[in-house]
Amino acid sequence: MTPTPDQRQMFRWLLIAATLMGVVWLLAPVLTPFIVAAVLAYALHPAVEALVARRLPRTLSVTLVVLLALLGVLSLFLLIIPILSKEIPLLKAQIPLLAERLNQHLTPVLAQLGIQVQLDVAGIKAMALKFFDGNLEDGLATLLSSARIGGSVVLSLLGNLVLVPMVLFYLLLDWSHTMERLRRFVPPRFQARTEAFLAECDDVLGQYLRGQLAVMLALAVYYTVALRMAGFELALPVGIFTGLAIFIPYLGFGLGAVLALLAGLLQFTGWWGVGAVAVIYGLGQVLESFVLTPRLVGERIGLSPLAVIFALLAFGHLFGFVGVLIALPVSAVLLVALRRVKVTYLNSELYRG
Repeated sequence: MTPTPDQRQMFRWLLIAATLMGVVWLLAPVLTPFIVAAVLAYALHPAVEALVARRLPRTLSVTLVVLLALLGVLSLFLLIIPILSKEIPLLKAQIPLLAERLNQHLTPVLAQLGIQVQLDVAGIKAMALKFFDGNLEDGLATLLSSARIGGSVVLSLLGNLVLVPMVLFYLLLDWSHTMERLRRFVPPRFQARTEAFLAECDDVLGQYLRGQLAVMLALAVYYTVALRMAGFELALPVGIFTGLAIFIPYLGFGLGAVLALLAGLLQFTGWWGVGAVAVIYGLGQVLESFVLTPRLVGERIGLSPLAVIFALLAFGHLFGFVGVLIALPVSAVLLVALRRVKVTYLNSELYRG
C-alpha cells in the first residue's frame, strides 16, 4: 500500500519528534541545568517585560529579576539558620540523653523480638562533644574523604549552582529574540495553529503557577499554626520553610519533617514531639496530595486528582527528581495537545467511518 502525502508528512514529523526525544534522553545529564533555567526563565520573563515596559534597560531589568529570584531562594534556606542556631547547642547536650532514653525504651522491645542491641552512651557522648566542639579539621577531612567517592556528583552540583543562574540570565536577556527564532522554524502553513496552541499552553501554565503559589502559602499557614498549637517554639520558621519548600516535591516535605522532628525531640522530654510531628505532617501530606494540589492546581489546569497523582508518579519514575518538578506543567501542555488531537480525531474520516 502506497502512503498518501499526508501520511508521509505525518511520518516525517514523527521521525523528527522521535529524534529530538532521543537526543534529549542521551543528553539528559547535561541538559538538566538548561531545562531548569528555561523553566525559571519562562516563569520570570513577565516580570522582566514589566520592568522593560517601565523604561528600564533590559540588562538592568534582567539583573534585578535574577537577583530577586536568587534572594528568594537564599531566604528560603536562611529560614533554617535560626532553627540550627537554636537546636545545635541543645543537640550537643541532648544526644546522650536521647541515646539513654532509646536504651531504656527500645532495647527491651527489641530483646523480646530476639534482637540484642545496646547503645554505647559514653561513646555517643564523646563523639557528640568532639563533633560539636568545633573540630573542623577532622570534619573537613571526613567530608573530603566522602567527596572522593562521589566527587563527580559534588562537582556536578556545584557546577549547576553556578550554571543555572548564568543560563537564566542569558535566556531572559535574549528571551524575545529566542522565541522569535524558534517561531521561524515553524512552517508558515502551521504558524496560526501553532500560535493558538502556544497561547493556550501559556494560559494553562499561568494557571498552574498561580495554583502552586496558593498551595505553598496555604501549607505554610497550616504548618505554622499546627506546630504553634502543638507548642513548638520554632513553629514559625519550620512551618514557613516546610510550606514554601513544598515547591520541591517530596524533598521539601522531607526536610521540613526532619527539622520539626528534631525540634520536637529537643524541646519535649517525652514522645509528645514525635507524635505531634507524625500527626501534623501526616495530615499535611494528605491535605496537599488529595485536597490542595488537585483542587488548586489540578482543576485549574484541567487535570483530575487521579491524573495529578499519576503524573507525579509516572514522571518521577521516568525522569527522577527533575521529572517530579516538571510533571504537572508538562502534563498541562500534553492535556492541551490531547484536546486538539481529540477534536481532529472526531472530525476525521477514521471516526466518522
